[in-house]
Amino acid sequence: MAPSKRNRFLEFYTKLASFNVENLFVNKRKPGPPRTIFVNADLPQDYWDNKGKAKPEHVYNTNQVITSKYTLLTFLPRNLLEQFRRIANVFFLLIAVLQFFGVFNTISPGLVILPLLIVVGITAVKDGYEDVKRHQSDRRVNHTSAMVLSSSEWNNPNIMQPKSRTFVRGLIPKRLRPQARKPNTANVEQTEGVSDGSNQDQLAMFPEDVEFDEEIPEHERRFSFHSHHVKRPHWKTIIWEDVCVGDIVKIRDNESFPADILICATSEDENVAFVETKNLDGETNLKSRTSVPELIYMRTAAACANKENAFSIELDRPDNNMFRLNSTVNIAHATPSRVSADMSNILLRGTVLRNTSWVIGVVLFTGEDTKIVQNSGGTPSKQSKVERQMNPQVILNLILLAMMATACAIVDSVLEKRDYPGGAPWLYDDNTSGDNPSINGLITWAFALITFQNIVPISLYISIEAVRTCQAAFIYFDSHMVYEKTGQTTLARSWNLSDDLGQIEYIFSDKTGTLTQNSMVFRQCSIGGQIYTGDPEDDSSPKARESIPSNSDSVSEDAPDLPTKETAAAIGKQPFFHSNKLSKDISTILHSDSTSPNAALARALNGFFTVLALCHTVLTSVDPDTGKIEYKAQSPDEAALVKAAADVGYVFRGREREILYLQTPFTNDEDHLADQKVTYEKYELLNILEFNSTRKRMSVVLRRLDGDDGRVFLLMKGADNVVFDRLKAGVDQPLRDQTEMHLSEFANEGLRTLTLAYKIVSDQEYEAWSHRYHEATVALDNREEKIDAVSDELEQNLRLLGATAIEDKLQEGVAETIADLKRAGIKIWVATGDKLETAIAIGHSTNLIGSDSNIVVIRGGHGSSRPVYGQMVGAVQEFFPESGILDDNGAVTPGVLHRQRSISSLHDAQRPIPLQRVQTGISSIVGSDNGSRPGGFILVIDGAALGDAFADENNKDLLLRLAMLCEGVICCRVSPLQKALVVKLVKDGLGAMTLAIGDGANDVSMIQAADVGVGISGEEGLQAVNSSDYAIAQFRFLKRLLLVHGHWSYARNGNMILNFFYKNIVCIGVLWWFQIYDGWSSAYAFEYTYLLFWNSFWTIAPVIAIGIFDRIADSHILMALPELYRFGREGSWFSMKWFVLYMLDGVYQSTIIYFLINYTYSSTPTSRTDGYGQYQYEFTTTMVFSAVLVANLFNGLNTAVWTGWVFFAVFIGIILVWIYTAIYDLISPGWFYTPVYGNNIFVFHSAYFWLCLPLTVCLALAPRYILKAYKFMFTPDDLDIMRWADKINPDRDYAKEAYLHNGLAALRRSSSRNGDAEGSASNLSLHTTDSYRRRSALPGPQQSTASFSASRTDMSTGIRSVHHGFDFSAEEGGPAMRRMQSNLSERRGDSQLGVPKAKSGSKRSRVLSLIKRKPNAHAAPT
Repeated sequence: MAPSKRNRFLEFYTKLASFNVENLFVNKRKPGPPRTIFVNADLPQDYWDNKGKAKPEHVYNTNQVITSKYTLLTFLPRNLLEQFRRIANVFFLLIAVLQFFGVFNTISPGLVILPLLIVVGITAVKDGYEDVKRHQSDRRVNHTSAMVLSSSEWNNPNIMQPKSRTFVRGLIPKRLRPQARKPNTANVEQTEGVSDGSNQDQLAMFPEDVEFDEEIPEHERRFSFHSHHVKRPHWKTIIWEDVCVGDIVKIRDNESFPADILICATSEDENVAFVETKNLDGETNLKSRTSVPELIYMRTAAACANKENAFSIELDRPDNNMFRLNSTVNIAHATPSRVSADMSNILLRGTVLRNTSWVIGVVLFTGEDTKIVQNSGGTPSKQSKVERQMNPQVILNLILLAMMATACAIVDSVLEKRDYPGGAPWLYDDNTSGDNPSINGLITWAFALITFQNIVPISLYISIEAVRTCQAAFIYFDSHMVYEKTGQTTLARSWNLSDDLGQIEYIFSDKTGTLTQNSMVFRQCSIGGQIYTGDPEDDSSPKARESIPSNSDSVSEDAPDLPTKETAAAIGKQPFFHSNKLSKDISTILHSDSTSPNAALARALNGFFTVLALCHTVLTSVDPDTGKIEYKAQSPDEAALVKAAADVGYVFRGREREILYLQTPFTNDEDHLADQKVTYEKYELLNILEFNSTRKRMSVVLRRLDGDDGRVFLLMKGADNVVFDRLKAGVDQPLRDQTEMHLSEFANEGLRTLTLAYKIVSDQEYEAWSHRYHEATVALDNREEKIDAVSDELEQNLRLLGATAIEDKLQEGVAETIADLKRAGIKIWVATGDKLETAIAIGHSTNLIGSDSNIVVIRGGHGSSRPVYGQMVGAVQEFFPESGILDDNGAVTPGVLHRQRSISSLHDAQRPIPLQRVQTGISSIVGSDNGSRPGGFILVIDGAALGDAFADENNKDLLLRLAMLCEGVICCRVSPLQKALVVKLVKDGLGAMTLAIGDGANDVSMIQAADVGVGISGEEGLQAVNSSDYAIAQFRFLKRLLLVHGHWSYARNGNMILNFFYKNIVCIGVLWWFQIYDGWSSAYAFEYTYLLFWNSFWTIAPVIAIGIFDRIADSHILMALPELYRFGREGSWFSMKWFVLYMLDGVYQSTIIYFLINYTYSSTPTSRTDGYGQYQYEFTTTMVFSAVLVANLFNGLNTAVWTGWVFFAVFIGIILVWIYTAIYDLISPGWFYTPVYGNNIFVFHSAYFWLCLPLTVCLALAPRYILKAYKFMFTPDDLDIMRWADKINPDRDYAKEAYLHNGLAALRRSSSRNGDAEGSASNLSLHTTDSYRRRSALPGPQQSTASFSASRTDMSTGIRSVHHGFDFSAEEGGPAMRRMQSNLSERRGDSQLGVPKAKSGSKRSRVLSLIKRKPNAHAAPT
C-alpha cells in the first residue's frame, strides 16, 4: 500500500497551533556541573578566569524564586505574541495597515486601528493586573525572614548571580518603596544595622533582627550599636531572596526552610530534627533528619564563624529527584577527613521544622536549583478550549472572505475588459499603467477585504473579554462559595478560562489539605467484641478533658524527670476521645477481681489500651508554657492512638532510654490517691520490630519491671489480615469473627483501621529468639530478609485484643462533592505523596472507591520479578480480557488508543454514573473469578511504577489505556513532577479537558500542567493559590464552580460566539448579494455608518446579554442533578457543527432579506408617491432595519431565559437604529457631507417598508423557530424537560427525587459517622444496606458482612485480599528508628543476651490482666 500523501498545510497548522509562547521567554537554565561549597575557606584559584572574574559554572542561582510571567522587558513582546496567537488579531492588524493607504481608506486610518488598540490594550491591562498579583505573592515569599550567620570577620566566599529586577524594583526607586512587610519579614535596612542615632532609648538594645547565643555585657551592647557594626558573631535576620549558597542559617521551630540545607547541629540531644514534608510529598507524618556527626560542634555563632572550623562540601549537580542527594563533606581537622552525607542529612526548601527548637545548617542549593523548584515549571500561558476552537472557525471565515474578495476581483476585471471596448463612460481612460482592468481587479480584491471584514468581527473579542470579566465577578460575589469561617470568597485569577470550567472531563486532586484536614481523629474501637464509639459532643469539651485522672505533686523516686501535670493535648488540635459506654465499663471493672464476671472484659480493655500506649516510637516533652505533655510523633496515626489511650486514662509518661513509663487507671486508684502517691508501671523495651510496607505491622518486645514475675510480652499492631494469620489457632474464634465484622463496618465508613494483639513470651523462648535476632541484625548478607524472617518467628500464636478506627478527617462536604462529580461523568484521579495504604483509605472515605470496588495495585521498585509492564498486561488479561487491548496471543495491540477514547466517550454519554456490574452470586471474592465480582475497578499505582511507565512510550500508552477502563485512579508516593506528568498523560494522550486542584507547593506543577488549575487556601500555604487559575477556600466549592458557573459560562460563551458569527454573516450576506447588481465593485450596499455601528450599537446588546444573563437551567437544578453536566463535558454548546449551522442560518436569512426587499422595490418603477425612481439608500435602509430586527430577535430566540435585562438588550438595538435614522437623515449637507439627507421621509412613508419588515422577519426566523418548537415538543433533551418542570412546579425537590428513584443513593456517603455502639450496625450507608439485602436474596450459602468489602489485587505479587481499611503511616527506616535500634543493639551486646529469671513465688498467670486489688506498681514516696 502506497504511503499517504503528506498534508503540508495540516502539518504547518499543527505546528502553529502548538506554538508555545513561553518557550521564547522562559530561560530554562541547564543544571550546572557538580559543585563544591566552601565554608570558612577561600575559593581555589581555578575558580577565577584570567580577568579575575568567577567562572560561570561556579556562579550559583540566587534564592529569588519568581512565578510571575512578565518582567519590564518581556511584558510588551510576550503579551503581544500571546494576543496575536489569535488569527483574528493578525487579520485586524493587516486590514488596519491596508487602510493607511489612500486608495483603500474609508474613514480616518487612526479610527480604523483604534478598536484593535482598545482590544489589545484592555487585554494587556488585564494580563498585567493578573501578573502584578503574582509578583506580589512572589514578594511575600521572597521577603520571608531567615536568620543567617553574621560577623565582621566572617564572610561567605561562594559567588551568587544578581537578583532579577521585578516590576517594583524596575519602576520604583528603593528610597520610595513602601516598607510594609509581613510580621516575620525582615526590614532590609534595619538588617544592616543602620540608624541615625536619634532615638536614645534604643541605645541599650540591639536591633530586633540581631540574635546572640549568649548574654552580651551592657557596655558592649552600647558600643556595638553606636558603631553601626556588630563585631561579635551573631545571627542576623535577612529575607529569603538574600540567602546565598554557603550561608550558615539558623532555623527555629515551626519555621520553613528557605533553601536546601545540610544539617550541622540541632537542639536535640542526639542532633535529630523533625520536619514536616507535606508541601513536598503530601505526607503529614513527621520525618526525622540527623546532622552530620563531624559537624555537631557548630552549635553557636562563634563556633560557626571560627576560621579553624573550615570545611568544604562536594555535591552532585542539581536535579529533581526528591529522594536522592549524594554529597561529601571534607573536613581538614577531622578524622576521617571525608564524610558522606545523603538525604537523611538534608532539609529541603518547602519543608517545615517541627518539635525541634532550632537547627543550624549550611545552604547547599538556592532558588531554581532547589528540589521543590526543580519539580515545578514556569507559569504557562493558558488558552481556553473555546478560543482554540475559534481559531479554525476564524480561518474558515478568512478563507470565505478571501474567496469572496477573489470572486469580486475576477468578475470586476472581466467586466472591465468586456465593457471598456464598448465605451463604457465609467471606464474612461481605463488603459493606463495605474488604471486598467488588471490593476483595478487587484484593488477591488483589497477593497473587498475591507468591505467584508466584519465577517471576522473585532468586537467579538472585546465582548468576550467583557463577558468573562462579568463571569469572574459572578464567581467572586457568589455567596454560596464563601467560606464563612474566614470570609474568603472564590477568586478567578485567570479570567479567560471560565468556559473551560464547564467542559472538565478529568479532575486530578491532591489528598492532604485538599481532601483532608490534616487531622487524625480516633473515632471508634472494637474491644472484646464490643464497639466503643466516641461521643461527638465531647470532641472539644473541657469537662471531658478534666475527667482524666490528674497527677499528684510527687512522682516516683526511680522515675525520670517527667511532667507532673496531666494533659489531653498531644499533637496539633486533636479532639478529646470520650465514650460514655467505655467510661462506664472502665468504672465497673476498676475494682473487679479475677473472679468477677467482668474479668474477661477487664483484661481486654486493659490489654487493648496498654498496647496503644506502649507499641510506638513516640517521644514526650513538656510544654514550657502550660506544663502539659506533648507527644512528638513521626506519624499522625501514632499521635492519635497514643492520645486516645491517654484520654481513656492510659497515659504514656515518657521513656528513659529503654525504660517506658505508663500511668493507668489501675495504678492510680483511690487507695493510692489517698496516700498522695503517683505510681507508674515500668517496662523495659527489649526490641522494636519495625513497621514497613511489606510487614504491615509493628511489634515491641517489653519486660514488666515493677511486677513480681517480670515476664516478657510482645505487643503488636498491624493490618487485619497480617494479624489474623498470626493468631493462635482454635482460640477466640467468635471474637475473631466479631472483630472482622466490625472491621468491615469501619472500612465501609471510610475509617483507617489497625488490629491489636499480644503474646506472653517465655524466658527460654525469648532467650533463644533474641540470640537469633542479634545474629540477623549483624549479618552482612541479606540482613533485612533475615531480620524479617526471625521477627516473624516470634510474631506467632498471638491473642486478639481488638481493632481501632481512625478518621483522616475530610474537608467539609468532600465525599458528597466527589460523589456528585462522579455522577456528572467526571473521572477523578488522586495524586498524592502519601503511601499506598493511606491513599486507598482516603479513596474509601471520599467515595472514590466504592464498597464493592475491585482495587488493582501496581507497584514498582520493590525488586519484584514481575516488571511494571508485565503487571499492567496481567491486569488487562485478568480483569479486562475483552477490552481489545490484547490480541489472542496476549500481545498488546497497537493503535487502540483513539478507539478506546471514542468508546469511553460513548459510554459516558449513555450513562450518568460509573458502570456497576450485575450481581453474580459468587461465594467468595478471593479467587480466580475475582475480576467477575460486582463493582467497578480502581487502579492504584505508586511513584516507582509511574517512573517505569513514563520511561517508555509503550508503557505510557498501556498505562493510559488501562486507566481509561477503570472508574478512578489513585497515584501514591508521587513526586511533584510526576503529578504534572500524569496530568499531561491524560491531557495530551486523550485530548481531554483536565482540572488539577491542590493546596501545597507540591501541587504547583500539576496545577500549571492542567487546562484549569484550582488552588485551595489551606494549611500548606498559598503556593498553590498563587499559581492557580481559580482560588477556593474548600474543596466542596468545586462542585458549584463546575456544575453551575462552569456550565453557565461555557453555554453562555459558546452561544454568544455562535450568535456573534451569525449576526455578522447576516450583514455581510446582504452586502455580498448586492455585488451581483453592482458590477462586483465591492461597494457598500447601504450607508457606511450603518455598517460601522452594526457591531457597536445595533446588534451588540443581545449577544452580550446571552454571555452575561442567559441560563440553560437554574442553579438549584444544576446542583441537584449533576448528570446535566454532560452537556458541557461533551462539548454540546460550541463545536464546528454548530458553527456551520449558524453560518447557514445567516446565509439563509441574508438571502431572504436582500432578495425579498430588492424584488419588492425593483418590481415597480418607483415606491414614491411623486413618481420619481427610488434612490439606492431607500431600499438598502429597509434592508438595514430588517437585518437588525432579524438578528436581534434571532439572538433572543436562542436565549433560554428572558429576564428584564434580556428584553432590554434585544430591543435597545432596534430602538437605536430607528432613532439614529430619524436624526441622521435630518442633518443638512451644509453641516457635513451626508448621502441620506431626507431619506427618512421616503423610507418611513413607503408602504414597501412596512410590508417588508414583518414579512422578512417572519420568513427569516421561521425555520429556526419551527425546529426549536419541534425539538421541545417531540424530542426534548434533559435540559428542556427540567426547564419546563421547574416552570410548572418551582418548589419541587429534584435532588431528593433523583436520590430515591434513579438509583443514585449508592453514590451517597453515609451521613452518620458517629453514634452509640448499639446503633453502629444500623448506621451503615444505604449502599451497604441495599447491597446486603440484594445478596441475602440470592440462593446458596450466605456470606458474612465482612465478605462484602472491597477486594484488592497486588499485581506485583499476585496476592489478593479483602480490604478492611488498614492504614498506618510511619517513616520506614528513618534516622530516629535507626537510633533506637542502635541503642537496643548496643545494649544487647553489653548484656551478652542474658535474661533474668522470674521470681518463683509469683502467683500471677498473666501480667496483662492487671486485675488487682493492690497494684504492684512502683509507688513514689511523698
